[in-house]
Amino acid sequence: MAMSYVVIARYRAQPGSEKQVGESLRNMLAPTRAESGNLRYDVYRDPQDEAAFVLCEEYTDQAAFEAHLASDHFEQWLRQGTLPFLAERHRHDLVPLEAS
Repeated sequence: MAMSYVVIARYRAQPGSEKQVGESLRNMLAPTRAESGNLRYDVYRDPQDEAAFVLCEEYTDQAAFEAHLASDHFEQWLRQGTLPFLAERHRHDLVPLEAS
């Protein structure tokens, strides 16, 4: 039985990089949602803290997530357009807890 693969990521932009990070994450939305293995890709910003972002992602399986990491848009907008501008990054990779 295949289980979905969920990623929750919390980002904090470096001071002065909030707009850069927000724009790069916005550019990730459409191409990621169009990936065949993507079930959900949402990006949130804290309304009280413009440097704080949370990504909620769900893929059909871990292989679909790994394909996402290898995509051109991930390289352009995450590796180059977001990660260098972060002060903090926390990622949680999760699978559903199944009943025994």
